[in-house]
Amino acid sequence: MAELAVDKHVKYILAVEKNKDSFESVVMDHLRMNGAYWGLTALDLLGKLDSVNVDEVISWILKCQHESGGFSGNIGHDPHILYTLSAVQVLALFNKLDVLDIDKVATCILSCVLLMKLFAHRWLYESIVSSCTSCFAQVSKLDITGLQNEDGSFSGDMWGEVDTRFSYVAICCLSILCCLEKINVEKAVSYILSCKNLDGGFGCTPGGESHAGQIFCCVGALALTGSLHYVDKDLLGWWLCERQVKSGGLNGRPEKLPDVCYSWWVLSSLIMIDRVHWIDKEKLVKFILDCQDVENGGISDRPDDAVDVYHTYFGVAGLSLLNYPGLKAIDPAYALPVDVVNRIFFSG
Repeated sequence: MAELAVDKHVKYILAVEKNKDSFESVVMDHLRMNGAYWGLTALDLLGKLDSVNVDEVISWILKCQHESGGFSGNIGHDPHILYTLSAVQVLALFNKLDVLDIDKVATCILSCVLLMKLFAHRWLYESIVSSCTSCFAQVSKLDITGLQNEDGSFSGDMWGEVDTRFSYVAICCLSILCCLEKINVEKAVSYILSCKNLDGGFGCTPGGESHAGQIFCCVGALALTGSLHYVDKDLLGWWLCERQVKSGGLNGRPEKLPDVCYSWWVLSSLIMIDRVHWIDKEKLVKFILDCQDVENGGISDRPDDAVDVYHTYFGVAGLSLLNYPGLKAIDPAYALPVDVVNRIFFSG
């Protein structure tokens, strides 16, 4: 079995950030905040976080913050709850959460859904736009100040898309900031449970198809709120372990190809419900290592495909969950190194 090419992967991750003219960098411009989280967390798990300039990273992150408190995927882009969590996670990696106005970030996630309700009344929207452009600009400043809905679900931004991904992101972000008590946790949990399917899995909305990525979000959110007792662990564990194919890799739903990223989505979920012993760990380790580019660094979705920072992170994170030698341990619910999580909740 091949070994993890640590030095090559570190070099690859650092090169991705420095080479802003590359195709990968250009197509990821709008979600660079997520890319920063993937790359920097991978570096931390590899024990190489000191390879980056902390001050430069923090300065750039703060330039991505909007008046609402939320963060965008890059400077000059719109804020979204997904990028807000990534920003908070990166700051946590560097032990720099103190640079945040935590109340402002929390308010971004907590406030009532005024703007979305306003847009729901089309006549009022049209009246504002036609009569006063400056008035519309002022309304737009509310940004994403309205993310928990009356049914307990969360929207990703001011436009109101609902997804269980956003439920996890909101809960995880507020938990890291020690503000979880400020949302209606009971309603949030109730909404997540309404997305549970007969096969034991979870979808993006009620009635949505079970998918490993959504399952991680729902199980993770339930774990962070102390609500895992609502999960049928044997039924869900069976669905998850069925995701392992002959190559040892994991897929996201039935009849799909394996993908390294599910080494995280599936494996972390199995760990949280204590059913990880139901898969062949050794075969999964081999699958992940076979997806490496051992010459230039990086990990791909499947063997011999092109590498990217997304799959590099999830490959390394999956190996961490599998207790691969030399890697720092990662928390399956917070998706942060265990020592970072311990520092947040147990230091000083």
